Amino acid sequence: MHAALQNNQFFVKEHVGLFKAANNYDIFDPTSQQKVLECREPELGIFTKVFRFTDYKRMTPFSVEIRTPEGQKVLTVKRGISLILSTVDVMDENDRVVGHFSQKLFSIGGKFDVLDAQKQVVCTLRGKWTSWDFRFVRGETELASVTKQWMGVGKELFTSADNYVLSIAPAVAANDPTRLLIMAAVMCIDMVLKE
Repeated sequence: MHAALQNNQFFVKEHVGLFKAANNYDIFDPTSQQKVLECREPELGIFTKVFRFTDYKRMTPFSVEIRTPEGQKVLTVKRGISLILSTVDVMDENDRVVGHFSQKLFSIGGKFDVLDAQKQVVCTLRGKWTSWDFRFVRGETELASVTKQWMGVGKELFTSADNYVLSIAPAVAANDPTRLLIMAAVMCIDMVLKE
């Protein structure tokens, strides 16, 4: 696991764009304000691009890569076409499957299970329907939270850019593979639950 994932706080900034098909983010360390990771969707097919501008956007496949600013791969998040519920695969820097996300059918505000490579539940991502607020929980223990940071009404109304703050609880060890799955899940919230 890459050292950048050992931080407890991340600021995730979506690239601004009026008409954009790809999901691209920059991930910063809020303390140093340095970019620590980049999230890109490098290989979009023409049909996927077209469908991203329709009501079928949530059904389109995606393959998102998270890399260091120097280009070193940290993880990949992939999903095929989704008709009803999403199942997403997470691969490490060596393209080995390290986990999955399984969306829940009836959930208010959004919910999916975060699974390890053997498809055992590691934690659950739960959202609130009244706000952009998500929690990663294991039983009653909160492992991490994701909140949306508003950057001004004008910017939010006229672009599709979102900014988030990911906070991982200090109780999650710096080398715990759960961190990799939490970071991957944050990149999927918009694509799986909110679009």
